[in-house]
Amino acid sequence: MIQINVPVHDLSTLVQEKPSTGNDPNSGKHRPEVKGHAEQIQHYIRERVTHNKPWILGTITANVAPEMVTVVEMGQGICLVVVPHDVKLDITDGQHRTLALKALSQSNQFISYDALPITVVLEGDFKQCQVDFRDLALSKPVEPTFLASFSDSARDRLTRIVIESVSMFKNKTDRFKKSPPRNSKLIYTTKYIATCVSCAFTETSNNELDEYEGELEERAESLVNCLNQFFGECSHTRYIHKTNIEKLTLDQIIEFRDNCILGVSVGIEILGRLLYCTYNHQTNSFNSEAINQLTQLDWSRRSSLWQNNVVRVIPKQNKTKIAWGSSAVADAVISVKSQLGWM
Repeated sequence: MIQINVPVHDLSTLVQEKPSTGNDPNSGKHRPEVKGHAEQIQHYIRERVTHNKPWILGTITANVAPEMVTVVEMGQGICLVVVPHDVKLDITDGQHRTLALKALSQSNQFISYDALPITVVLEGDFKQCQVDFRDLALSKPVEPTFLASFSDSARDRLTRIVIESVSMFKNKTDRFKKSPPRNSKLIYTTKYIATCVSCAFTETSNNELDEYEGELEERAESLVNCLNQFFGECSHTRYIHKTNIEKLTLDQIIEFRDNCILGVSVGIEILGRLLYCTYNHQTNSFNSEAINQLTQLDWSRRSSLWQNNVVRVIPKQNKTKIAWGSSAVADAVISVKSQLGWM
């Protein structure tokens, strides 16, 4: 196995994708193409370059029969790799990265001379290549919450400020997992809060807020004050908000998560969308009186506000379940706005 660095503009002549097609795993060396994934990678690179920021992608893994290339050992792990023009490396992992880079290099010259690492496995046996792909695919995907905790997007940096400055979130937010473990005192995740932040400023759940790049502190201060007012005045959250995590019991946390929709991700998203209705873009401020109106709502799961939208009753079991879909959230927001006369 050897590692080489290849200019992006050379990818089209050096590597080729061989995805499986139809329902036949033996038709290719790796998974079928996932529609839209290459476009997501293109968007990431384009956004980074547009804002004059560095970009990075993980190494592509490809294979080639050893006899098809020439490897000249130069000592101390360094070698010269000669690949004839009529030989292509077959990708076993990284087809979407390659497709994205090929498309970008054809339409935009700004990345053509950037280099990409390729791990070349000197292996010509088809079955072994498929085994190699299987082994590479065994790695556990990184949770979106973990990614948000490390991201430098405007939204995620703003989110980290909010988590540290809002008592309802500080030391009560999981920075790594998809959802807080049941038997922990953590209530939220970084991803939950990032969704709320995005909704509060743009009414959409996944806006990166790049337009706020130069004014993060001002935006953060406005939202922090808004959230501290809401959680401090709302009877459903006041105690949790004002009490340090060390003094809260696990039973109190579990009761809050089980009985109040503000204790689950869907409730925090609804709150963000409602805060957007109180936001003045010109003055960068949230309407204090409107926030006070929101604190007076019944945020418990038994409230009629949430029935048949985000809270569904299970017949004959005297239980409820949470609906996580976007349409359920939209219906819940409409229910609140109708009750408050915000329509």
